[in-house]
Amino acid sequence: MESVNPAGLGARRNEDIALDLLKFVAGTTGVGRAAVTSTGFSGSAAPKPDEHVTELLTLYGRCLKAVQGQ
Repeated sequence: MESVNPAGLGARRNEDIALDLLKFVAGTTGVGRAAVTSTGFSGSAAPKPDEHVTELLTLYGRCLKAVQGQ
């Protein structure tokens, strides 16, 4: 019987792992979500879509560094 190389089975790239970590952290903490409107006064203006993208890209970079052990 031939032996199977375990390196090809279930191996994932660091980028894929970092993306899964980003999804988990963003979903848990609410990073990148639009602000919920409510009646009354608000302390700050709603973040712009560009700010959401910047937050998510920054978070992805941090997740990738964490996965790489840096």
